[in-house]
Amino acid sequence: MRPVPEVKFTSLDFKQTDADGRFEGYASLFNREDLGRDIVLPGAFRDSLAARGPRGIKLLFQHDANQPIGIWTRLEEDGRGLYAQGHLMRDVGRAREVMALMRAGALDGLSIGFKAVRARRDRVTGVRRLEKIDLWEISIVTFPLLPEARITTTKTKPFASAPPTEREFERWLTRDAGLTRSEARALLRSGLAGLKALRDAGQGESEEARLAAQMRRAALVLLKH
Repeated sequence: MRPVPEVKFTSLDFKQTDADGRFEGYASLFNREDLGRDIVLPGAFRDSLAARGPRGIKLLFQHDANQPIGIWTRLEEDGRGLYAQGHLMRDVGRAREVMALMRAGALDGLSIGFKAVRARRDRVTGVRRLEKIDLWEISIVTFPLLPEARITTTKTKPFASAPPTEREFERWLTRDAGLTRSEARALLRSGLAGLKALRDAGQGESEEARLAAQMRRAALVLLKH
């Protein structure tokens, strides 16, 4: 008998959902304590993703195995967490309903269904650190345990109606591009030269690669929309 999976919600940070049902966001964020007193560590999903690939992870509604509503087209770990791109199947009635609710802002949470393979619990704080996770499915849900795990986009053009204020652009850099607040402020203050200066002030080669990947992703989001 297959063990009952644990679930872990994240406010999906949905980037967009377009008319074709495509969306993206973060299904899990690293090093954030959720309401269940768990912290997912970087690398926790690596083995599951390598073994199953995106198509081997089910896209469900509310963790109901009888309600598959689409497919995951991209799942990968980055410096922030488990980044996900999905495609809702418009031929499925429930998927059409979910897409309408997502575009209206009524649904924006993601939740992972998994088995903890390796974890450590702090005896003092009670916080569990998840080092390795067997990921089975990711669901679109109403109430996530990790409020930051949300669908970030449903294909609405960022800043389409008007140029952003400096505060709005800083929020976009930290929320969607994945920069830290100090990195975002350095970029706003002095452009790429300021970001490079901050990076060179004490960051290693791996940090350089992380920042480059984040800026590429940010540029792709803007170019796509």
